[in-house]
Amino acid sequence: MKLGIVGLPNVGKSTLFNAITKAGAESANYPFCTIDPNIGIVAVPDERLEVLAGMYNPKKVTPTAIEFLDIAGLVRGASRGEGLGNKFLSHIREVDAIIHVVRCFDDSDIVHVDGSVDPVRDIETINLELVFSDMEAIEKRIEKTKKLMKSGDKKYLSELAILESIKETLDKGLPVRAMDFEPEQIEYVDQLFLLTRKPVLYCANVSENGILTIDQNPYVAKVKEIAATEGAEVITICAKIEEEIAQLEDDEKQLFLKELGLSESGLDKLVKASYKLLGLISFLTAGEQEVRAWTVINGTKAPQAAGKIHSDFERGFIRAEVVAYDDLVRLGSMAAAKEQGLVRSEGKDYVMHDGDVTLFRFNV
Repeated sequence: MKLGIVGLPNVGKSTLFNAITKAGAESANYPFCTIDPNIGIVAVPDERLEVLAGMYNPKKVTPTAIEFLDIAGLVRGASRGEGLGNKFLSHIREVDAIIHVVRCFDDSDIVHVDGSVDPVRDIETINLELVFSDMEAIEKRIEKTKKLMKSGDKKYLSELAILESIKETLDKGLPVRAMDFEPEQIEYVDQLFLLTRKPVLYCANVSENGILTIDQNPYVAKVKEIAATEGAEVITICAKIEEEIAQLEDDEKQLFLKELGLSESGLDKLVKASYKLLGLISFLTAGEQEVRAWTVINGTKAPQAAGKIHSDFERGFIRAEVVAYDDLVRLGSMAAAKEQGLVRSEGKDYVMHDGDVTLFRFNV
């Protein structure tokens, strides 16, 4: 699963990316510092792994991970190829969800591409370019569908109705993700690969002083207002502080966070929120060799989850022995959970839940 970090030039995308991945992406005070996307794989924070490691004392602990792309800054006119628009749009098309970084601080030393800080204008600039790109794609699809309707196949009539409703929404400057589709329409809509259909998490980037006064930041309030209209979430962080925290050892990091009055870093919140944004859950495996988290899409059935570990597990799936993480930790061992009848034997139709501690039985 890939998340694209997007936004106008000089809003803190690459600084945030550096903090997330410690990758050392170039970050400078001029537009288009990033041209080709930087890519980083990030572990998803999961306190449950540490608890299970304490119970099993494994040789290895492996968290699950997601991939972040630091994409070139966008400017007005990108949908017409202005700036690095074509590159930007092609890179966004490759990701599963968007982290939209919005500048929410004033600093005369950091150039703003439009000359002033205005989160509403900045968000609209990005969103409208994506809307314009989708409009062009939908208009072409409508034209093609009208030609196909001459074949007499009634499915094209229903497809045209969907396309025209999407066009109507885009004409209002609204993203497709704000629309509600019938269950039978979703598969077709997903095949259109529309940019504004992708889920978005707004990341309000504040100053180093502003991290303690988030509730008083009028820029952050504006971002939250826009997110609310789209049903999107907002995470507030200071990319500069997060970059500094990322360079510290774990003990130093916890001390620094405590001094700031924070329970966890903004990056941990961002990665967790991104995981949720993608509709992902983790099931867990635990033993003396390894304690590990595995990523699946929410709604995945047991055989497909087993296939994440190895294709043979899915092919020869017999059953899954499952215990809820909370029950296992409360009772202290798998044996105790079995005695209490809390280890369940689940078949092929079982839908995995977040935190399922699972042992798969298979035969190939």
